[in-house]
Amino acid sequence: MIFRTRRAVSLAAAALLASGAFTALGAPAQAAGTETDLAITAAGTRTTDGVQGKFGWAKIANLGEGTPSKVLIKVDTSKVDFDKLVVGAFTQGDCEVVGDLKPELWVCELAEDEIPGPGETTEVPLVLFKSTEETIGAYKAPVTISIESPDDTDESNNSIDIDVEVTPESGVDLGVIVPDVKSRLDLDTLDELGPLNPGDRTAVYSEIVNQGDLTAKGMKLTYQVPEGVSILPIEGCDLSADKRTVVCEDENFVFEPDTILVLPLPVEVSKALDAPVTLKGGSLEAAAFGVLAPDARLSQQQRKPAFAAAELRKANESEFTDLDPSDNSDDFAVVVSAPSDGGNGGGGGGGLPVTGVQAGLIGAVGAGVVLAGVAMFLVSRRRRVVMVAPGDEKSNS
Repeated sequence: MIFRTRRAVSLAAAALLASGAFTALGAPAQAAGTETDLAITAAGTRTTDGVQGKFGWAKIANLGEGTPSKVLIKVDTSKVDFDKLVVGAFTQGDCEVVGDLKPELWVCELAEDEIPGPGETTEVPLVLFKSTEETIGAYKAPVTISIESPDDTDESNNSIDIDVEVTPESGVDLGVIVPDVKSRLDLDTLDELGPLNPGDRTAVYSEIVNQGDLTAKGMKLTYQVPEGVSILPIEGCDLSADKRTVVCEDENFVFEPDTILVLPLPVEVSKALDAPVTLKGGSLEAAAFGVLAPDARLSQQQRKPAFAAAELRKANESEFTDLDPSDNSDDFAVVVSAPSDGGNGGGGGGGLPVTGVQAGLIGAVGAGVVLAGVAMFLVSRRRRVVMVAPGDEKSNS
């Protein structure tokens, strides 16, 4: 593996919003052949008051067989004390914020490329941030998240009630996000080369962030890919015999707050697949072995993961607890297109715009966010990013 660092980029269409960007949403129009079943879940809605804020996620899964024509997500924050905490949702589509004295209801439309196809999941960023920089202590408030679509045939899974919570505890707070894999990528540059076909190689792009206020000691990443996909060997990581699970760990790596670990996992799609097909069952789980004292001195070497040189060993048993384990894992699907020439594998036609890797999904927020004329912000400092690029992948072919 080759390791390098870079500065975090702005979260596209999530942080760069201004008061003029919000418009009223009309009723979505029905489109033929788009009937499906959407479901909503959420993760990452607990944070420490030792940080200014964090990202959580509302996850919209398509459990049906059609792609909806329109999708709205609504976040009811009317019971949240605005003087303590601000909670909001962001999409690439139009958003409307309702409320005279405070944001009480967020209504956002998914942009066309955010709408999940069959078997896919779209992660909508939920931002939790303190209204002031002062310590607010323990706080909890109910929030309702719902989705609407004229094409949804089952509304029983379209709404969830959650709590947003602030704790005075200090600690590590890992967050994981893995977008669905839809494109063939250059494994060296991560440039998009075209649709993903049987026989192609690509990368599973993932980000792990420490959104707590303490430094983690030791890191373990466990990837699972769907049946029909195999992981290319990575030096220093433990690959299973069926090439569908890989474990990368480094017990000496220190993972500081406001730091993002980026790992594009090199994979290969089976040539024998009958495409088009959406392969479900992919996942990434991140775990920290422990936590460092606030006054611990950190070396530069410790700040770089050493998966390529680390001794392989089982994870330590530990009493360490993550502040919010709900966002320590994320599922993903691999969407395989039929070759345009009708053949098997190696295909893909190039020249598509770069939409397959949404770099900076978590690393987001150094800029101010203006919502309905109210200046709000999540994190005033830039996040640092530890970039892990697939440079030493090997093939047994």
